[in-house]
Amino acid sequence: MKAKTKGYRVERKIKLKFEENGWIVIRSGGSFGKADLVCMKNGKCIFLQVKSTREEKVYYRGYMNESLEGFPFFVVVDFGYGDIEVFKPAEVLEKGKGVSLELFLSQLS
Repeated sequence: MKAKTKGYRVERKIKLKFEENGWIVIRSGGSFGKADLVCMKNGKCIFLQVKSTREEKVYYRGYMNESLEGFPFFVVVDFGYGDIEVFKPAEVLEKGKGVSLELFLSQLS
């Protein structure tokens, strides 16, 4: 599978998870900006960069601040097999050291 196709599928999966929890989600096509997804709910707005891997860690070289224009910024990593974790931006994002997507969503509500 091409990297672009894989990236789109993972972004779509994360987008649907947020929408199932009542968020409005806008996908920035092409991933040329700092965030792949913009998520809004009840006056809240968060930015997400989405990554995927089958490895135990991801080396992230993107936007490194915890906020973007004053709104929270997170990196979401799909490690495969339903294991999706949310991280604050860091150079190394290691499996098991993030917050599960389900817990993250429940904390946002």
